[in-house]
Amino acid sequence: MGYADTKKSGTKIYKYLKNGTTSFSDVPPRNGRYVVFRPSCYACNLTSNIDWHSTQLHPDKYGDEINLAARQFDLDPALVRAVIHAESGFNARARSPKGAIGLMQLMPGTARMLGVTNAHIPSHNIRGGVQYLADLLAQFKNDVVLATAAYNAGPEAVQKYAGVPPYAETRVYVQRVKILHQRYKSNLRG
Repeated sequence: MGYADTKKSGTKIYKYLKNGTTSFSDVPPRNGRYVVFRPSCYACNLTSNIDWHSTQLHPDKYGDEINLAARQFDLDPALVRAVIHAESGFNARARSPKGAIGLMQLMPGTARMLGVTNAHIPSHNIRGGVQYLADLLAQFKNDVVLATAAYNAGPEAVQKYAGVPPYAETRVYVQRVKILHQRYKSNLRG
């Protein structure tokens, strides 16, 4: 079964160390030390068959942590939820092949820059991710599209292209965050 087949079937791929060598399997290792391998962020899969207009929302997961960080950095909690949903599908143990960690998929360097000492702790990860998103919104004059594009591709790419970069992954990501943001806004109001 190829990786593309596992994505379609929903099979999880487990990444773990076996005798000092990185191994992959569709069965979790017995010692319990593994990460679920993901090729990119949850909402970046170009061939995803998820209907983003109807996929289940998670309005209550990490509610206290999200609301606290959103208040601290003056952000819309619905946008924070949309980014978490897009980045990790609310999986606190998510880890990307590039090394991004946790709910908001913080890269280790970004986490250090933001003063996050342990990006595996959900409250720390959320606070760092919200701070970074607030910084990007300030940098891009509160343009949510540009800020979310920068969250995915980096602010340098957005500056280079003077807009959303022409990367298929980033364009799909921005579109899906926008859909999720609107849905969380409606859900949190109702």
